[in-house]
Amino acid sequence: MRLFICTTFLGFLLKTGIALQIQCYQCEEVKHNDCSTPEFIVNCTVNVQDMCQKEVLVKEDGIHYRKSCASSGACLIASSGYQQFCTGKLHSVCISCCNTPLCNGPRQKKRPIPAAAPPAGGSIALHAALFLLPFLLT
Repeated sequence: MRLFICTTFLGFLLKTGIALQIQCYQCEEVKHNDCSTPEFIVNCTVNVQDMCQKEVLVKEDGIHYRKSCASSGACLIASSGYQQFCTGKLHSVCISCCNTPLCNGPRQKKRPIPAAAPPAGGSIALHAALFLLPFLLT
């Protein structure tokens, strides 16, 4: 019975799409970080592309940006693989990954986080899954 309740609850979370789809900016090799406008916003593939990726390339004619949705595995491997090439000098390539909506856009000014702020949407599904895990294992 517990398994039925747990799977029903997780199915509800998946069906409602609670925080399982992220939005990112997507563009190919643009200059001046100018693809952080509404027309470049895309919905990433549900339950597959769970991160946003941002590549910063330093070329002879200036800084170029690539932005996209990515799976966490692919993004983290790419960012760590290119870490040695992230120098900020000519031909530098820096890849970063993030997992909040539109986080691959321009840097936001830091605002203080209220102490009683509710968890981000992605955290709700994660917390629910972690809460239910002991019930599934018994």
